Amino acid sequence: MQQLSPTERKMWREVPTEFRQESSAEEINQKYAKRELRIVTETNREQLPNFVQAMQRDGWLKLQPFYQRRQRWDDKRKSKLIESFIMNIPVPPCFLYESDFARYEVMDGQQRISAVADFYENRFKLKGLEQWPELNGLIYDRLPSEVRRGLDRRSISYIVLLKESANTRDEELLLRQQVFERLNTGGVELENQEVRHCIYHNEFDDLLIELSRHPAMRDAWGLVRYEKEEDRNPPQKLLSNPHFSKMRDVEFVLRCLALRHVERYRGGMQRFLDEYMVRSRHFGSDDIHFLRHLFGETIELAQQIFGDILFRPWNVKADDWAPKPHIAYADALMVALSERLEDKVVLANARAHIVAGAKRLVEEEPVGTFTGQGNTREAVESRIAAFRRLLTTIVEGN
Repeated sequence: MQQLSPTERKMWREVPTEFRQESSAEEINQKYAKRELRIVTETNREQLPNFVQAMQRDGWLKLQPFYQRRQRWDDKRKSKLIESFIMNIPVPPCFLYESDFARYEVMDGQQRISAVADFYENRFKLKGLEQWPELNGLIYDRLPSEVRRGLDRRSISYIVLLKESANTRDEELLLRQQVFERLNTGGVELENQEVRHCIYHNEFDDLLIELSRHPAMRDAWGLVRYEKEEDRNPPQKLLSNPHFSKMRDVEFVLRCLALRHVERYRGGMQRFLDEYMVRSRHFGSDDIHFLRHLFGETIELAQQIFGDILFRPWNVKADDWAPKPHIAYADALMVALSERLEDKVVLANARAHIVAGAKRLVEEEPVGTFTGQGNTREAVESRIAAFRRLLTTIVEGN
């Protein structure tokens, strides 16, 4: 029996509606005259050392507000930016939002600003430079004196959206998210979960981030254990892993929770996840507490049963467990286990039988069932049902 939080029991009763409000020409003119959604900006230029020094002032600049994506740049890409400054190649301006007077948030340019700050703080060595290969392997403090003085003369430009651009807190939140989306349409394409993080931010979104840091999650997906430092300067091992850099770990947590409502699945996986996120806006503290506890217990039980092969399905051709996790196999297992937490002692004691049963499932079910070759409702329900039958057999046999 699926366990649901208080709001989850009623969250599907509301039918989302899409509508477009018709406005007359006069109403549109009145809206424009009132300066609604008109943006007030100012442009600034600051030499790199001064900008880095200003960043160290308490509260002056928030690098990663709620609508920003995770850090993505590796040391090579950071180095290319520094080389551009050294060569005096124009660098596009960054965009900041004035969240309070003389306090700012980065709307666009987080990766560039972080790269500059990290280099001036000697956090990485230059690598992969083609025009200035002589500088590869050097930190800021080790640059030749003339090169360092030349770099210090370069400036970073940034456009500030001033507080006057929004009159209320709701307008401010909407404006920041809208501008962020538009600024990022020309850069690296946002992944589905990054878009959700931008648009549907709420307490539930914070929970997804939190749960993605669970030690069992990190172990299963080959990610280093979470340390607070990664929020500002993720290690290279994280940046090079798409499960982290593209927020696939966060999306996996969402899949595990949302697919407990698989009977509501429609329109494909991404649309279904979007719909669950929309409805999560009604979640309160009781729901958050319930879901935190549910996911934690479920993944800990999964790790206790499967150990090092958690989320790795049996590979029939190789006659061995797959070298990497498969998300379709993983979320089916998690959904089925989340329904059997009251039997967790029995299941943990029967882990050898469950592992053997999971192997048989892959061997006996149609090819592709557990490797995500189909994300139709029927395919999703089929792989969840297979794990449900396995766990039922184990529990009823004890």
